[in-house]
Amino acid sequence: MFRYKSIFVALGVLCLATPTLAATTIKVTEDGEGGGPMTLTVDQPTVKAGDVVFMVHNDAMTEEHEMVLVKLKASNQQVSVAEGKHRVDEKQLKSLGEVSDLKPGADGTLKAKLAPGSYLLLCNIKGHFEAGMHAALTVVK
Repeated sequence: MFRYKSIFVALGVLCLATPTLAATTIKVTEDGEGGGPMTLTVDQPTVKAGDVVFMVHNDAMTEEHEMVLVKLKASNQQVSVAEGKHRVDEKQLKSLGEVSDLKPGADGTLKAKLAPGSYLLLCNIKGHFEAGMHAALTVVK
């Protein structure tokens, strides 16, 4: 009986010693009011590939925001705004999800598994991207 107990104890220690891979958390803060500059900031512009959780907070007083995550083909890829619509054409980009309709003061989350490469976080509410609501994210091995 002692031998079996030792095996179970050894297995338990081995399980505790095996690291579990936790998701990386990125804090995203959105801010800005209509007619003025708008910002979208990330607390980590570079992260390792794998599971990532975006914790998004709308810090605006009156303006609703959203956060769209897109994978870029290259770090220098230009993102154009549809003329007359004042929005990015999301169909032209590879969207990996979004946190939409964030009321002032509200929070939202987005979980994604990211491969190495260049990404862009943006608010695609009319005029917000043009007013500066976007941030680059680099994912490394």
